[in-house]
Amino acid sequence: MNPVSMGTARITYEIRSYFRAPDAVFFTFLFPIIMLALFSVAFSSAADIQAGPGVSVDYATYYLPGLVATAILLSGTQSLGVDIAGERSDGTLKRLGGTPLPVLSYFIGKIGMVVVTTAVQIAILLAVASLVFGVDLPTDGARWARFAGIALLGIATCCVLGIAISALPREGRRATATIVPIVLVLQFVSGVYLPFTQLPDWLQNAASVFPLRWMASGMRSVFLPDAFASSEPGGAWNLTLGILVLVGWLVLGAVACLVTFRWNRKDA
Repeated sequence: MNPVSMGTARITYEIRSYFRAPDAVFFTFLFPIIMLALFSVAFSSAADIQAGPGVSVDYATYYLPGLVATAILLSGTQSLGVDIAGERSDGTLKRLGGTPLPVLSYFIGKIGMVVVTTAVQIAILLAVASLVFGVDLPTDGARWARFAGIALLGIATCCVLGIAISALPREGRRATATIVPIVLVLQFVSGVYLPFTQLPDWLQNAASVFPLRWMASGMRSVFLPDAFASSEPGGAWNLTLGILVLVGWLVLGAVACLVTFRWNRKDA
């Protein structure tokens, strides 16, 4: 089998392993869905969020875009980073390095798992938002095309960053404590839980360096009325700049993967 075929064959194995880890399922797969439910119920009696005369959305609709972006970050960066760090620590990678399995096949298996689980996760998130909390999903094909483009670019970027960040923890048991706080802080400063423009300017500038801020903004351009662009920095969605930032991180992450990934830590 060639590396691509071997990698494709590993996707099923990786998906099974993913769903056999209760902590990964809860804190990664179910987390955005639980957060959507919590915010929707907590603010169910609050007034809708206004974006101008006659333009408003409820809290479930407002939080949905950021949680879609969060789902991509959690599955691609957090889950992948913790998973690979754990496999490096428990000797799984070292054993795989002694087999004919190419590194490319290993990556294809991991990234394929992220693509599948993220797609299912987002589908459930959108279904819950629409069927349970009455969120009106877009009916415009152009918006769904934008959604697909942002999601695919976001998944690719978050996957390479997850592989790269897996090199940070020296031990697998420290992976969660090392990676999860980084991801959690990014959620709070990237406009997922708080309106982005309410943050201090310096914090907006710092958050704008990272991918989640642009994924969240891009998803808001899909699910929120156009009038909400006035609530973004500069009064616009700035999709082109967001794409450039994501592509920049994709390239940087890919280079970091090539430089740092080893079947075993040199300092192990």
